[in-house]
Amino acid sequence: MTDQRQRVPRRGQGELEALVLSALREADGPASAGWVQEHLGGDLAYTTVITILTRLLGKGAVTRERAGRSFVWTPASDQAGLAAHKMRKVLDGQSDREAVLVSFVTSLEPDDERLLRELLGRTKSEGED
Repeated sequence: MTDQRQRVPRRGQGELEALVLSALREADGPASAGWVQEHLGGDLAYTTVITILTRLLGKGAVTRERAGRSFVWTPASDQAGLAAHKMRKVLDGQSDREAVLVSFVTSLEPDDERLLRELLGRTKSEGED
């Protein structure tokens, strides 16, 4: 006999992290894991929300403070900051950083490469002040 229940496609860890961060940014202040779960429609298990929040804490993307017997959570970083953290982590794991950076830059679309060069130039000139 086959299982007739429809399977819900699994979301990737990055997608769930982005959803949780987005929910926290919409909160009026520090939010509980229960609030995040409800805000996301309740389709994630409470333990899954806690796991995601704990991973985000380890990445420095959220902070937490004790509120009674549990915690409330606040975003410390936006999605761009989280993506930058992931990029640095990948880069830190490589022995030939120059090769990785060259490969990255040469794979960029022309507009992205131009933007990166502009940002690097801006950062360099700010450091000279």
